[in-house]
Amino acid sequence: DNKDASTTNSKNSEILEQLTNCVQSGIAAEIERANEEIAFQATIREDMADHWENYTCADDTLNTTEAKRTETWRGKKVSVMIDRPASKIHTVENFLTEDECKAVEDAAKPILHDATVADGSGGSHKSDSRKAKQAGIKVHWDKEADGDLIARLSRRVYDYVNHVLPFDIMEDGQEDLMSIQYFGRGPEDEKPDRYMPHCDGDCNGMLFKPGNRMATIVMYCEIPKVGGATRFRNSNVHIKPKQYAATFFSYIDSETMKMDDGFTEHSGCPVVEGEKKIVTQWVRLGVDKENPWNSFNTLGIKYTDAENQ
Repeated sequence: DNKDASTTNSKNSEILEQLTNCVQSGIAAEIERANEEIAFQATIREDMADHWENYTCADDTLNTTEAKRTETWRGKKVSVMIDRPASKIHTVENFLTEDECKAVEDAAKPILHDATVADGSGGSHKSDSRKAKQAGIKVHWDKEADGDLIARLSRRVYDYVNHVLPFDIMEDGQEDLMSIQYFGRGPEDEKPDRYMPHCDGDCNGMLFKPGNRMATIVMYCEIPKVGGATRFRNSNVHIKPKQYAATFFSYIDSETMKMDDGFTEHSGCPVVEGEKKIVTQWVRLGVDKENPWNSFNTLGIKYTDAENQ
């Protein structure tokens, strides 16, 4: 009897193993098919977004996309456009003041230069994909208690970032505030000031690399008569600039620490008439006084580490 029971148990175990292997094989095949379908649909979405980019930028009657919901922060209206774990897009009305805009513009005026983009090898260069003037503005934190306008604005930026994300970001080691100016030269201009679709940080769905960018806030000081919208083409979010408002977007999942998968890729539509003057803060995670933002190259690798590779 014991021998028969042992034989039966062995057969049962063999059948269970075969069944498990069969199920696992079937599930693996289904997961592979699902991943292929997701990749296929993502490619179609990106192709469609690419085709619609020029149409939406050219339509100056197109208003800001309707928000998913609205809330308030310090009495300011916040419109939540996208609220995914690794992709958040908000607009905040009356985020900065006329005086703060003037303080930034005055500081930028003597040091404005042609804007650059990352060159793919750790450096940066000028490119037709980004036509604008820019200037980095150092924040004098030692004057914050005295009411320095730029320090006051910068503190508000970090306060909002920490309101949305659970990282307790500090100002130490962060990039300078950036004053960026686009100039319209009329509808016949073949190379208008604009910024072609791009991501501010990694947007490949991979794990976050310490010291890199993970959020951005764009503040509008002067808006053009025609053009200059901010467009998140893969999320179908169109933001028509509004004076003294801000657009915030983050591209990291605070739980998994994985990056956005393209939903915060964005562009600055061509400025056709008038001027667009913005203040931008790129926010990094993992920087401090000992490891400031400029100790990393544009690939997100510390220069000291790159030299040893």
